[in-house]
Amino acid sequence: MKLATAKLLNGEQFVGVILGDKIIHIKKAEELYNGESSFPNCMQQVIDQPSSIELLNKLLENIGSKITKCSYQLDDVTLEAPIPTPRKNIFCVGKNYVDHAIEMGSEADIPEDIIVFTKAPTTVLGHEGTVLNHRPLTEQLDYEGELAVVIGKKGRGISEDEASSYIFGYTIINDITARDLQAKHKQFFIGKSLDTTCPMGPWIVHHSGIQDANNLNITTKINGEVRQDSNTKNCIFSIEKIISILSQGITLEPGDIIATGTPAGVGKGFKPPKFLRPGDVMEVTVEGIGTLVNKLEK
Repeated sequence: MKLATAKLLNGEQFVGVILGDKIIHIKKAEELYNGESSFPNCMQQVIDQPSSIELLNKLLENIGSKITKCSYQLDDVTLEAPIPTPRKNIFCVGKNYVDHAIEMGSEADIPEDIIVFTKAPTTVLGHEGTVLNHRPLTEQLDYEGELAVVIGKKGRGISEDEASSYIFGYTIINDITARDLQAKHKQFFIGKSLDTTCPMGPWIVHHSGIQDANNLNITTKINGEVRQDSNTKNCIFSIEKIISILSQGITLEPGDIIATGTPAGVGKGFKPPKFLRPGDVMEVTVEGIGTLVNKLEK
């Protein structure tokens, strides 16, 4: 099941389910079926209320031919980030692929313990949104395609065996980074948190739709050229281990987002580097989820 946050031409924002080239407006579907709607108004509320998925499944099973009265062509809506304004910073795992750790330094940079940083909520941008180029603040914007996990229930001290039960679903993140600011400030936050530098989407795939998130192909293309091509099985730390480690002393909450790391092939890893240029089109594809597309401001 693909759950999206979409906006109509009149500005109305709604939660929908993607079916082929259409999106179903869930509140309108429930109104057609029940005469009224109690379905949540936003994705965060859907995640907060586990019964929402049961209601959604029931609606899709029973609405029948009425579905045409509450659906739109995807081309007729704007897909926002699934959670347009996260409640908290996005958790991000650094150097979680051996080849990426090496391209950013050497074998000595392969971490023995998980590296974690965060991106501010104001970085979030939707599918096909334009990423600000932030000139002249930075001239070294770089892309990082990543699988992201969305937490579905509150927990602390979560074991690896329990971790999968805390997952609501999965989405895609492009962890765009200002490498020069990252180096200048000797830490990650500023270089990772410029506005619009966390494109996310195009939707969330509910966990029931992904058989093994630790074995998904992931690719990133820049202007059609494949730059990153790997599989999440190559991660040093599995999704379950990441959740478990983060939750030791930190409470994870519904709607928390965890970016699981990027494989080799980032712009900085090339000799000479291939940093993003104004007008570049970025496409991040994760198997079983879809493709997140964004363009850098000219």
